[in-house]
Amino acid sequence: MAEKTKSSPEQKSGTGPSGNGNQSQQKKSSGSSQDGSANKSRPRGQNSRGRRRPTARRGAPPGGRPPGGPPRRTEAAPPPSEIELPEYVTVREMAEIMHRSPIDVMKVLMNFGIMAPITQTIDYDTAAIVAEEMGVKVNPIAPEEPEEVEETVEEKAAPKTLRQRLYDATPDERLVLRPPVVTVLGHVDHGKTTLLDAIRKSNVVAGESGGITQHIGAYQAFYHDRKITFLDTPGHQAFTAMRARGAQATDIAILVVAADDGVMPQTREAIAHVQAAGVPIIVALNKVDKANANIDRVKQQLADEGLLVEEYGGDVICVPVAAKLRQGIDDLLEHVLLLADIEGFKADPTGRAIGTIIESSLDKSRGATATLLVQKGTLKQGDALVVGSIAGRVRAMFDSKGHTIVSATPSTPVEILGLPEVPTAGDTFEVMESDREARERATARAESERQRTESSARKSVSLEDVFAQMKAGQVKELRIIIKADVDGSLEPIISSLNQLSNDELRLKILHSGTGDITDSDLMLASASDAIVIGFNVPLSPAAQHSDLLNEVDVRTYKVIYELIDDVDKALKGMLEPVYEDEVLGTAEIRAIFRIPRRGNIAGCLVTDGVIQRNALVRVGRNGKILFSGKIHSLKRFQEDVNEVKAGFECGIGIEGFDDIAEGDIIEAFHKVRV
Repeated sequence: MAEKTKSSPEQKSGTGPSGNGNQSQQKKSSGSSQDGSANKSRPRGQNSRGRRRPTARRGAPPGGRPPGGPPRRTEAAPPPSEIELPEYVTVREMAEIMHRSPIDVMKVLMNFGIMAPITQTIDYDTAAIVAEEMGVKVNPIAPEEPEEVEETVEEKAAPKTLRQRLYDATPDERLVLRPPVVTVLGHVDHGKTTLLDAIRKSNVVAGESGGITQHIGAYQAFYHDRKITFLDTPGHQAFTAMRARGAQATDIAILVVAADDGVMPQTREAIAHVQAAGVPIIVALNKVDKANANIDRVKQQLADEGLLVEEYGGDVICVPVAAKLRQGIDDLLEHVLLLADIEGFKADPTGRAIGTIIESSLDKSRGATATLLVQKGTLKQGDALVVGSIAGRVRAMFDSKGHTIVSATPSTPVEILGLPEVPTAGDTFEVMESDREARERATARAESERQRTESSARKSVSLEDVFAQMKAGQVKELRIIIKADVDGSLEPIISSLNQLSNDELRLKILHSGTGDITDSDLMLASASDAIVIGFNVPLSPAAQHSDLLNEVDVRTYKVIYELIDDVDKALKGMLEPVYEDEVLGTAEIRAIFRIPRRGNIAGCLVTDGVIQRNALVRVGRNGKILFSGKIHSLKRFQEDVNEVKAGFECGIGIEGFDDIAEGDIIEAFHKVRV
């Protein structure tokens, strides 16, 4: 006999758990009676044509009756009155837990407008509504309590870079010397690629538009039978973008400075980026063969930027070169290998490979390609690997000269084929045991990234909370990037800020300069947990559209004493932010769904704008505000979504507030700092 179900307010309103139910109660009742009459009129064990149906007895062998006795009739277990469900469950699993047919569960889902096959996974909220409709009380399965592990001093320290994690996990006896990885940086057209061309003794400049590097290249060169890996970047932005993603691939930075041009704005930015990364620098003083070259002037300019060369009593190596004439190249490579010997760069060549994506692209004939730098283990052709949230397999592998190879050891750059889509430069790749493990790891990373994206963005360091972080021991140094309109403004600002340092917190100016606040400034701030301060300067168009604005605290001022006063107040814990509300959208509550131990879910129609997951909300009734809080769940059908636009229905869960009613208005908004 068919199960009778009660009419619910949700069904009458035509809105299901997702806010989009379309089946009428009359149709449901009719379907139930038809099923019931069919079951009554049909003899037990026969199908619709009167033929005997095959039956299966629980515990019986294929031959039919159980051994040692006559056939016994197996009774189905009675449906439970109360069950526990996990966060996600398939239709089949839910039916088994309730001792019901999956068809019964699918029918109730259909009545709510959800077409779900037997293998479909539904979330707890949807499953709870279905179970309640079938007369079964539902409770969530309590999550397992994580085992408490006493934190060590190292665990409380700052997050470690990829390189630190790789070496920490490797016993010292397995570490062997590896080739150094060198990044070439400098101002545009100062001769970075020409220098690499001289080192590799091959002309790559001719193939690049305008003689300016258009992509990141990774090459290996031999000197005195030793390998050196070079990364040729299109600018320091790429260098810092990789570091911001936790992948520091560089051991040594070669800063190319033209002797006839001197230190330029991009040179200063490159110095700031490399110093923030803590990478040793070798200065290649290029174009010394030109008549207007002034080596002493350039060395003095470098000293002004904090790079004191050995001739001036510092520890920065400076090598004069003429890249086009291939003069000074041997001396430069000698110093690279000498510095590598001093630093002792090592890696473990055994085991599964781990490393960094240097560059990636989509080739019309070969599909997605990626240049990888192996940093641990040995990468082999045929390896299954995961890159970020992408799983693939190394179908083919080529060295820096385009030759096919079958394996690559640490510090070796290779180009691979076999990824289903183009990965992001700076992502970490890892070799997995199998394709299945790679897919599972990629899925887990994708879910983690989705949750991170959906959660409200919080700046890693902001001027308002620096005092609290300082007291908690989280911040010992406030890093600042300063941009001003003219040098006459920049110098007194820097001088005044330096006087604010105290015993508890030190101010460190990572970079200063004149001109607009650029996306390069935001990259450096993001990678270094720094604050950007501008005086009488705007954000560049690229910076205005950068996603990093959600992560970096950017402040602009027009009066110097206000700038200094804000920083001073922040250090004393007296600075309070000022915000205003910006409305995103509104929705009207059409139905209410009660979820056991989860509270009420509002079935809504978005009437204006857009409703975003994790947005702040106000609940209004008859023109009065009842509650202000935050959205904790937003669904379409049984799927979690990031946003729902006007004209669509959805289910909204409000954190800490259940006293909602049909007709209430939900207004979503976010706060914008003034």
